[in-house]
Amino acid sequence: MGVAEYIAELFAFAIIVFFVVRYIVPPARKAMKAQQETIRGQIERAAETEKRLAVAEAKYADALVEAREEAAKIRDNARADAQRIVEEMRVQADREVERIRQRGEEELANRRQHLMRELHAYLGQRSVEVANRLVEEHLADAGARSATVDRFLDELDAMSARAEAAEPSLVATKGES
Repeated sequence: MGVAEYIAELFAFAIIVFFVVRYIVPPARKAMKAQQETIRGQIERAAETEKRLAVAEAKYADALVEAREEAAKIRDNARADAQRIVEEMRVQADREVERIRQRGEEELANRRQHLMRELHAYLGQRSVEVANRLVEEHLADAGARSATVDRFLDELDAMSARAEAAEPSLVATKGES
């Protein structure tokens, strides 16, 4: 490989890297930021759910104070009901937090896969375009085209010379059998 070919390949690689950095990385970063904002919003909603749980626990405490004032029997019933409600709300809040977290993780994974597919397709397309352009440029030059044909013919001559060199050993081998 000549120095010119090496420099041309290095230049083509630099162009590919430039396109990746210029046109692929910024949208990918933007998409990742959007995903992060979505997840941040989901976490905030989970915090709001916890606040509602705290409000429900405060309501429970108020109901408990009123139940103590009314009577021991009513207090026991109210305490049991309030405890059940708090437990159900905790379970529900835990389920909701887990559901939101899972949805965020799934959405993030799906978005990542989608971006990877887009990136692979884009890079494949760009690679084919650059390779096509390089081949067209190489074949557009008459000197390069004739050098390629000459090199191909030299390779064919070398292959036939090797085949002729191998034939006497084949004939000797067949004669011994």
